[in-house]
Amino acid sequence: MGNRSDARWSRALRAAAPGSRTTRLELFYDLVFVFAFLSVTTLTATELTPVNLYRFLLVLALLWWSWTGFARVGNACRADQGLLPLVGFVTVAATFLLVLSAPGAFQDRPGGLPGPLVFAGSYFVIRMAQLSVFGRVDRADPVRRRRFLLRLLVPVAATALLVVAGTVPGRLPEGRFAVGLQLVLWTLAVLVEYGVGTTVAWHWWVVVSAGHWAERHALMVLVALGESIIALGLGPKTGLPLTGPVAVAALLGILVVAALWWVYFDTLAFALEQTLHHARDRSARLRLARSVYTFLHLPMTTGTILYALGLKDLLAEVADPATPQWGWPLGGFWGGVLYSGVALYLLSIAGCWWLAEREVHRPLLVTVAALAASAPFAFRAPEVAALGVLAVLTAAGVAWETRSEDGRRRRVRRLALEEQIAAEAEQSRWRREHL
Repeated sequence: MGNRSDARWSRALRAAAPGSRTTRLELFYDLVFVFAFLSVTTLTATELTPVNLYRFLLVLALLWWSWTGFARVGNACRADQGLLPLVGFVTVAATFLLVLSAPGAFQDRPGGLPGPLVFAGSYFVIRMAQLSVFGRVDRADPVRRRRFLLRLLVPVAATALLVVAGTVPGRLPEGRFAVGLQLVLWTLAVLVEYGVGTTVAWHWWVVVSAGHWAERHALMVLVALGESIIALGLGPKTGLPLTGPVAVAALLGILVVAALWWVYFDTLAFALEQTLHHARDRSARLRLARSVYTFLHLPMTTGTILYALGLKDLLAEVADPATPQWGWPLGGFWGGVLYSGVALYLLSIAGCWWLAEREVHRPLLVTVAALAASAPFAFRAPEVAALGVLAVLTAAGVAWETRSEDGRRRRVRRLALEEQIAAEAEQSRWRREHL
């Protein structure tokens, strides 16, 4: 009986291997997040206020938690084998519906389905789909099976808070009290998921493939950087001529995006994966997976999207014929979003180096300090000039960071290249024998 059960398990779920990498199904799932980031950014840009910006951060936090749950599923099981594609399609559909309902997640819009309830229901489906996979895996372990109920209670509690946040404040008189109550309930939902998930439930996490885990998070950083590229293309209003200020602003924006890509993908992405491979102890590997990837890649992604958010408005203003030839002064709030996005990204990079390698990368910290010091003056300058200051400081800081690595960059990249060559040779040998 046990052998037949094991056979059914092998057909339903196939365990991942230490050498597993990202599957095409997971890349398909990430396409939904391209739409999610674009949709949430565009929605926030239409009315960028402190309250709306905080709402954006709350939605982004729940989106990130939904995504990281699917990353854990794909790390434990082969996402394109057995029943996992069905779970993936359910997750994709629920995520898409969640993003479509995001405009009415805080305040229901007349003429359609109740936005807050659709959002909460979609989030619940996403989390239950992920936990159903872990429940099937844990069924073979009596201890983990008994404690599985605790894991189920976490998304139930978070969803209940989202439902209350979407229904109760609407019955109260309009004003700050209703908005404040709603934001508190949403914040509690986020804290429940992150608090329990990274203190109690994280003991159930399993990082089978360090390469897969590192690659999945690197791809999400790439998706967030792509959002900045999209903001560059969609920022100026359609039909307006390509003027000198618009061209200069676009080039400066690309320079910043290129610097942000370089500071992560040139060395850090390889170094983090190598450190994760080297962590043979389960607890050490889980701490890295939780702290460096789950925690620090969220502000990294958030910083990139904040930069895209500020860039989107800046380019729209620069392209408007009503704006003077080289722009109005940037303004404190929009400038804060633009500069703080880049600063948050660089701080996250520095945090990754410290937590993974115990290295203090002073060029990154000095660059963040320079951005903070120059911001009050840049906000009074024309928009293109303010973007130029941001681009020059960011590019100079990243160049300094690259030159100050004292041989470590060459060692890390050499190891990564040797690993790639060895993997390609092994794949070529297998293909010659079997294909």
